[in-house]
Amino acid sequence: MQIAIQMDPLDKLHQESDSSLILANEAQKRGNKIFIYKTNQLSLINDQVFALLNPLKLIKKKNKYQFKLGPSKNINLSKMDIILMRQDPPFNLNYITATYILEHLYPKTIVINNPESVRNAPEKIYVTFFKHLMPPTLISENINQIKKFVKQYKEVIIKPLYEKGGKGIFKINLKDRNITKKINTALKKEKLPVISQKYLSEIKEGDKRIVLFDGNPVGAMARIPTKKEIRANLSQGGIAQKCSINQRDKYICKQIKPWLKKNGLFFAGIDIIGKYLTEINVTSPTGIVEINQLENTNLEKEFWNLIEKKIKRRHGIKLFS
Repeated sequence: MQIAIQMDPLDKLHQESDSSLILANEAQKRGNKIFIYKTNQLSLINDQVFALLNPLKLIKKKNKYQFKLGPSKNINLSKMDIILMRQDPPFNLNYITATYILEHLYPKTIVINNPESVRNAPEKIYVTFFKHLMPPTLISENINQIKKFVKQYKEVIIKPLYEKGGKGIFKINLKDRNITKKINTALKKEKLPVISQKYLSEIKEGDKRIVLFDGNPVGAMARIPTKKEIRANLSQGGIAQKCSINQRDKYICKQIKPWLKKNGLFFAGIDIIGKYLTEINVTSPTGIVEINQLENTNLEKEFWNLIEKKIKRRHGIKLFS
């Protein structure tokens, strides 16, 4: 098998917790050839998709990886068996352009996740298609609408639409003296609409990240924020803890499963606070390493086992060892 991974520079990755690396390492263990590239190495020649690929070999020692990169070569990506889109947000025009290019390959070539659906599914907007699951939400850059929303719900969380890891998130209280200034600052910084959501006090007890493969929940972790912090993201100091998937969580997963499968969103990570679904992450979901550690499991093996079944159904042969 030949697997190409669209990802961030290797020296920018947090090796101890990176889901892309653990997936690549497991694929390599199964005897597959791994190649990597960045979005600026993609080319579309007429209707053929090429990328400047570097062969990658991973050597893992404890929680650290060493990388051996082979010489780069411009290769038609249709020769790849699988392409993984594992580039982190921000979800910008560079990312969007890459989805348009990769769309020329899908579905003849397996691309995870479906480029068109990734483009149509920004994490914080996608959830608005499930009104019955989400908290009260406003997406707008109209300051009067945002102030009206704050007046209605008293405590509100403001988020940038296309960032990751809790960046740019802050809380507004109706009692604040500088509400207008705070909102204006966010709008000027983003130059885009922002998302406002009713503050959920349950965040004090943490949120829950559930990883889904092919629409089914395979593992979860709680992320507990530090004191006086409203963000539970691990990158903001949140602590990962073991948790169960309760009946409400299962209901949420069941509700979104048909939609994920229909749109070719094989790998997703959803965020839940209390009883509410707050995000559906499909660009480059994380959490595999932490859940493995908490649950003593191997989600990367389950990932490739499921992909293997897809390949077998498509070709009628076993392509993984």
